[in-house]
Amino acid sequence: MDNFVAIDFETANFAQSSVCSVGLVIVKDGEIVDNYYSLIRPVPNYYNARCSAVNGLCSLDTDDAPEFPDVWTEAVKKVHEYFPYIEDGEVPFVAHNKAFDENCLKAVFRAYDIAYPDYAFECTLLRSRKVWPGGHHNLDIIAGYCGYDMTNHHHALADAEACAIIAKQIL
Repeated sequence: MDNFVAIDFETANFAQSSVCSVGLVIVKDGEIVDNYYSLIRPVPNYYNARCSAVNGLCSLDTDDAPEFPDVWTEAVKKVHEYFPYIEDGEVPFVAHNKAFDENCLKAVFRAYDIAYPDYAFECTLLRSRKVWPGGHHNLDIIAGYCGYDMTNHHHALADAEACAIIAKQIL
């Protein structure tokens, strides 16, 4: 796969709509050509201590952040510079554990009563289980197999970049 957008969300709490940051890495013709990162004011707007411990974010980080519709409009504008028809499945979003990121995206669209486009999704987690059977398939472990250093694990842009590196090698 030569054209895709790697995506990663971090959440503030256990509600799938509580995205508090997003990272996108745009891959065109097999090369990383651009990226996008933003903090997001989560819905619902509270932080669970466990989620904050994982991603390092708290309400102080996002109280003044833009809401999801504004962030997504800006993110999609960036993607459209390379892929004008991503809403029609022109190219897929790729995530490590697509069930999480795709469900977060759908949930936050519902939270804001926005019609959800028919985005295509691919999953590096599922594929990594076929490429490297047995063992653990966490993002940092699989990224390591692909030569990517995850020193910033659970930062949405770093995780999206790791996913892009993995996808370039195994999808």
